[in-house]
Amino acid sequence: MYSVDDPTLQDKERSLRHHIRSLERAAVAFSGGVDSTLVLQMAKEELGEDVIALIAVSPVLAKIELDDAVKIARTIGVTLLQVASSEMDDEGFASNGRDRCYQCKTHNLSLLLETAGSMGFGILLDGSNADDMRSSRPGLRSLRETGTLSPLAAAGLTKDEVRALAKKEGLSNWNKPSSPCLASRIPYGERITEEKLRMVEAAEGSLHSLGLGQVRVRMHNDVARIEVDEADLQSALDHRMEIVSALKRAGFKFVSLDLEGFRSGSLDR
Repeated sequence: MYSVDDPTLQDKERSLRHHIRSLERAAVAFSGGVDSTLVLQMAKEELGEDVIALIAVSPVLAKIELDDAVKIARTIGVTLLQVASSEMDDEGFASNGRDRCYQCKTHNLSLLLETAGSMGFGILLDGSNADDMRSSRPGLRSLRETGTLSPLAAAGLTKDEVRALAKKEGLSNWNKPSSPCLASRIPYGERITEEKLRMVEAAEGSLHSLGLGQVRVRMHNDVARIEVDEADLQSALDHRMEIVSALKRAGFKFVSLDLEGFRSGSLDR
């Protein structure tokens, strides 16, 4: 973890604040994750009442994530507008090709920009950081095409630096694990349906209720492949029968525990 007293980090924070302050008025594409939360907090501090938060709501967003986002926005003191999204009706997304994230992000950013514009907010900010910009994430193309601004990335802030600043700001989710949308649990090429998303959401909710932290339930037809942090593997085994029962209630026929543990993007491999 970076020290908030590090001169480089202090310079980046000043750059971030200056960038946001220069916008005068902006909307934030908010997810409730640490990155967009820091953007929203800084925007509130620098722009005051001239900021609004927007979140796209659809079956790919777990209810627990939506509830957390609502609470965080309320704590920061910014109005959060829930915008109904229809990416499930987009064949480019539902067919679940390799450009799934691009299709979804483009759909949602365009929707949020349109909504923000109708309320007098012509600029949309997101929480992409400098590490994201160095990856090959297909959703980054959507940022360029829609004109969405990424102030964390512009300031050169990495994920670890974002967490350090979020902790300094007293944000409750400064160390919250990343939580991509539920569609990321379904392998490319397998159609995304609301039923599958509900199964994954129920399964992961059951695992979280047992005290497991970083969790993914990867769906392979009727098989659930559970990934947890290495430190939680023994705990998962201790709760083996509870987990099996819960995931079968969610609709899976077979339940497996991945002994490699959690790793981001494992379905890509």
